[in-house]
Amino acid sequence: MEYMSQEGYDKLVAELKQLETVELPQVRDAIAEARDKGDLSENFEYHAAKREQGRLLGRIRFMQRVLENARVIDKSRLGGGSIGLLSKVEMTNLNTNARMTYTIASPHEANLREGKISIKSPIAEALLGKKVGDEVEVRVPAGLLKLRIENISL
Repeated sequence: MEYMSQEGYDKLVAELKQLETVELPQVRDAIAEARDKGDLSENFEYHAAKREQGRLLGRIRFMQRVLENARVIDKSRLGGGSIGLLSKVEMTNLNTNARMTYTIASPHEANLREGKISIKSPIAEALLGKKVGDEVEVRVPAGLLKLRIENISL
């Protein structure tokens, strides 16, 4: 079971619809066009289109499985006292005194540019269940990170 926000669920549904209604028909048209050109054994366009079709079908199947197992979390039922899924956490890196804000998201919604980190990441796992004022140490590929939680919101 995958828990996610309504926003993340809607994005996945929109992407799946785009793949099924726009991109897959385009690839099928490209395959038909390449097939009309004759000998398929040396037809690069045909093989490239078939590879793209396989990639798209794999992505579609993956997204369908994710959506089948998805459970949308109602933010109004979440408590803001400790860190959990969909918590927006403001923290200070005690090594550099840099402040950073991340939202703990499902792995399918994680996007560092948007400030969303996966709940399965080392930082998020270390933060889960913690409260404002708590300090945590996290082992990351770059070394040991010391963080102090400044604020938690939804």
